[in-house]
Amino acid sequence: MLNWNSNKLTHGWQKGITAFYYAVGMTADDFNKPQVGIGVPLLEGNTCNIHAYSLAQEIAAGCREAGMLGFPFGTPGVSDNITQGHEGGNASLPSRNLIANSAECVVTSHCYDAMVGLHNCDKNGPGFAMALARSNYPGLIVSGGSILPGCHKGKDITILDVYDSQAAASVGAMTHEESDEIIRNACPGPGGCGIAASFNTWGLAMEAIGLMLPCSSSIPAVDPGKKAECRQVGHAIMNLLQLNLRPRDILTKAAFKNCAVTIAAAGGSTNGVLHILALAREAGVDFTLRDLQTIFRETPVLCSFAPRGQRTMVDLHKIGGTPILLKHLLDSGLLDGSCRTVTGKTMAENLKDVPKPPAGQDLIVTKENCYKPFADMQICFGNLAPEGIVFKVSSMKNPQFEGKAVCFEDPRDIVRAVEQRKITPGSVIVLRNMGPVACGMPEVLIATAALAVPELDGKIAFISDARVSGVSHGAIGVHCAPEAAVGGPIGCVQDGDLIGFDLLKGSITVNISDDEMTARRSRLAPRRPLEVKRGYLADWSATVAQASHGCVSKALHPECS
Repeated sequence: MLNWNSNKLTHGWQKGITAFYYAVGMTADDFNKPQVGIGVPLLEGNTCNIHAYSLAQEIAAGCREAGMLGFPFGTPGVSDNITQGHEGGNASLPSRNLIANSAECVVTSHCYDAMVGLHNCDKNGPGFAMALARSNYPGLIVSGGSILPGCHKGKDITILDVYDSQAAASVGAMTHEESDEIIRNACPGPGGCGIAASFNTWGLAMEAIGLMLPCSSSIPAVDPGKKAECRQVGHAIMNLLQLNLRPRDILTKAAFKNCAVTIAAAGGSTNGVLHILALAREAGVDFTLRDLQTIFRETPVLCSFAPRGQRTMVDLHKIGGTPILLKHLLDSGLLDGSCRTVTGKTMAENLKDVPKPPAGQDLIVTKENCYKPFADMQICFGNLAPEGIVFKVSSMKNPQFEGKAVCFEDPRDIVRAVEQRKITPGSVIVLRNMGPVACGMPEVLIATAALAVPELDGKIAFISDARVSGVSHGAIGVHCAPEAAVGGPIGCVQDGDLIGFDLLKGSITVNISDDEMTARRSRLAPRRPLEVKRGYLADWSATVAQASHGCVSKALHPECS
């Protein structure tokens, strides 16, 4: 029975509720049709999301054409870019869990038979994927598509150029007039950030793990193919219902490995690590930072996406889309082609007729000609991060680094220190009390962007219990766990302490003895309260697990306490 769940209401014991169905235009015949909830991150004040509802309407129309009923519903949406650098940034990661809870709430309470989640900005797709894994209702994720590149002096520009130009202007390496011109022209219309930042990292991850239809992640937002894709989603959902294929049938450990390999080979964002860990928890799959550590050491970087290189998802679309990349990884022996996907077929079956990357392109290279034999992201453990820290080091050639700590509690102080030339090469910048319990674990792009000036880029390291945007580049270690606010060692570091890490050994240490660490921890002030008493942050702070567990809810996953 395809309306396996909605029939409880359309043909249930409480017949009177069908009056509400008649009120929305349903007929008695419609009561036998499957009902699909379509999650829409509604935020028309953000270029990433502005077209989300129109895409949802296409999906709903496609559901009707496939013999089902599609019902769009709204979820929260928080722009990671607009909220950067002020209190609003604290809402970004909590919004992911709010989206997961909202989608689960609406879909399960209305007894929908399947769910579609639209991935338009960084936290939308992860939230909907978590809801799918948690509920195990048939469904899939649809990418809203990337923004097209802007243009400056005849060259493509992206949001990365915006932040880099601001940093350059702040130290006199570019005029403020030119920086302003880049700001005005970098974002020409709808769509998520076009580089291999958090939005596209998750799009690639979802195709690689099998929860997204082929090409969805690479079709640009304004391309006619995006609406056409959305129109076909209904038929894909009908197929899932007929097969009774559920998310947890797809989300296996092998699928998570495929996902991790893909974002590593693409040079993706550290936020992808956080979301993969959360999704694994929701799906009940034993996949941890230790698994990611092994995969990242063994996976070469094969793509020149920005911020590592210059290419965007639009460039991938031009050469055939994400299937071209996945087929290349499969042919290179990096993916498991036996994993099932939302097409009902295996990864290998989906990619059977996909050609090799075309000659003359410079986006995808072979293993033999890789950009780096190990991933730009690496995982380290040690006395500074007993539960792990995630590094992104695209601009650091040597996998080892050692330097003296310079400690900060506010990312804006780092910006000022750079402008005043107070930070010197060889330093390890430590930014703490920015973790999930402390304040929602905001992205601190304003700090990492400030540190990307020529005299410091690749010559210093940055370590924090916060997150960074996928736009960031440099030698960056984030998600340090445990965080300072719960007594993590990062809170005990003092200016001048020697910090060293070795990415390939997976180690990070601060030259503090165990006795001295204990003494310093005893002198720490009690955990600071939230500086802004927001209700959603209070709930989040009381229940959130550490970054090493993906910042899932401890109420749902007590093993993460």
